[in-house]
Amino acid sequence: MYGHVPVCPVPGPPHEHRCPSCPLFPWASRAVVLTASLVPQVACEYGMVHVASKDGGPKGKDYCILYNPQWAHLPHDLSKAPPLQLRNWTASLLCSAADLPAHGFRDQIPLVARGNCTFYEKVRLAQGSGARGLLIVSRERLVPPGGNKTQYDEIAIPVALLSYRDMLDIFRRFGHLVQVSLYAPNEPVLDYNMVIIFIMAVGTVAIGGYWAGSRDVKKRYMKHKRDDGLEKQEDEAVDVTPVMTCVFVVMCCSMLVLLYHFYDLLVYVVIGIFCLASATGLYSCLAPCVRRLPFGECRVPNNSLPYFHKRPQVRMLLLALFCVAVSVVWGIFRNEDQWAWVLQDALGIAFCLYMLRTIRLPTFKVSEGGSPSSVQSGSSIMVEVATGPSDSATREKLPMVLKVPRLNSSPLALCDRPFSLLGFGDILVPGLLVAYCHRFDIQVQSSRVYFVACTIAYGVGLLVTFVALALMQRGQPALLYLVPCTLVTSCAVALWRRELGVFWTGSGFAKALPPSPWAPAPTDGPQPPKDPATPLSPQPPSEEPATSPRPAEQSPEPCTPEEMGPGAPTREPRSPAEPEGPDQAQLHPLAQHSSSA
Repeated sequence: MYGHVPVCPVPGPPHEHRCPSCPLFPWASRAVVLTASLVPQVACEYGMVHVASKDGGPKGKDYCILYNPQWAHLPHDLSKAPPLQLRNWTASLLCSAADLPAHGFRDQIPLVARGNCTFYEKVRLAQGSGARGLLIVSRERLVPPGGNKTQYDEIAIPVALLSYRDMLDIFRRFGHLVQVSLYAPNEPVLDYNMVIIFIMAVGTVAIGGYWAGSRDVKKRYMKHKRDDGLEKQEDEAVDVTPVMTCVFVVMCCSMLVLLYHFYDLLVYVVIGIFCLASATGLYSCLAPCVRRLPFGECRVPNNSLPYFHKRPQVRMLLLALFCVAVSVVWGIFRNEDQWAWVLQDALGIAFCLYMLRTIRLPTFKVSEGGSPSSVQSGSSIMVEVATGPSDSATREKLPMVLKVPRLNSSPLALCDRPFSLLGFGDILVPGLLVAYCHRFDIQVQSSRVYFVACTIAYGVGLLVTFVALALMQRGQPALLYLVPCTLVTSCAVALWRRELGVFWTGSGFAKALPPSPWAPAPTDGPQPPKDPATPLSPQPPSEEPATSPRPAEQSPEPCTPEEMGPGAPTREPRSPAEPEGPDQAQLHPLAQHSSSA
């Protein structure tokens, strides 16, 4: 979870506080740099300038300004900020008395250009000519206007910096006869968009963990599965090993450092990878729903194309084209702040669900050893990379986050961080543990105790992250709170149920336990009644669970000679008394002979 408060650099841009560069004193610049590094950072705050037309034109609009409260404080309420006429004086730098107009800036707020002199000289001249405030237009990065203590005592009017882009938008939208009001509303403790982020994050973890656990256990109990084409083949799960965890951590740290230093080059690589991965994840999430549709079951004709020679169903082909189209649309309009975040969140959730279904924790101790909470010390670098460097030439943002626009109006939302972000890692890492808990629940038939407890612990950890964000007013590494909550809760439940040893090593997955109530029935035929006095005995890992004989009327449809090959013998339907499996058929030759007769 990333938030941000403005951190201001040392006062003044290079051309306004320039270090001496006399060739006779090469040590001078180093001394000034050393002295500047010891100077405390200038106090600065984000504020707003409310612009409205004097002749009742379009509705007013707020623009971002950066000001120094040590010059003069701004009111927190717009109703207490008097509207004043804005005077366009950008043709002048306002560095000398000759730059002042003949009648001064009586009850006006002049708009002047930045450069050639200090901020103090500009605001001193403006205040002496009757100005009620000063706006300095900057083509460069906004920095706080600063000065020494005596200069702060002399000035009684506010001075702020406005970006050149916003100045152009003001004159284009409202013309040159405008009124402005300078104010700085208080930042809300928490934004309402946290509720949306909470629902998306907890919902993704719960659905992904439930889906991954159910799918994995279902595959263990399904002995016979007819291949109905490539689109019905389930992806094999990848077990996380300690070596894989170490490699993953090293790659993430290396990528983080590379992005920090070469952000403008690698950001497009990350965007391309996200488009491919999110399209795959969206297809994986929608495929089970599309397969239930009663139309589009026909297949493409025979061909020799690389993928189409497997003759996919038309509905699955259309689904693949739809997923690619959604990903491409987001890639083209990714910088549209009004609606592109909806597509990014949908693709991101689909990607997280796909990863939770594909990656699997074989044991609990892997999650304990691979806990990334110890890697979160460089949170400042993580926040800088996740939100995008402020000096980036491309202005691109990394898409590996869920983002929701701020719902409260505030200077921070207007100036610097219009979105609240939650990284994919804050969903995937705890989500793998939630999926592990669900798999373990089904194996030991514990009525989803581990799954529910771990999901609730994730929600509590996310709430703790929100509280820390509100108290510290800076970006928080969410895994620092999520990982301990989920790990401690899972261990506590296992200790309470006296299953900590099995839960720790994952030995419950090494043997085939009796079918759980949520597992699919192994056959469609009727099951013989079970003797309640007969104890259940687990089967060895190498053996498959026994299946009941298939009735004659439900015998599988025989394959045609074309499907089985030119030299393959035809297969007759089995009788109800014939057992399934090649090994059992060899043990009962009499039954096989009578069946063929």
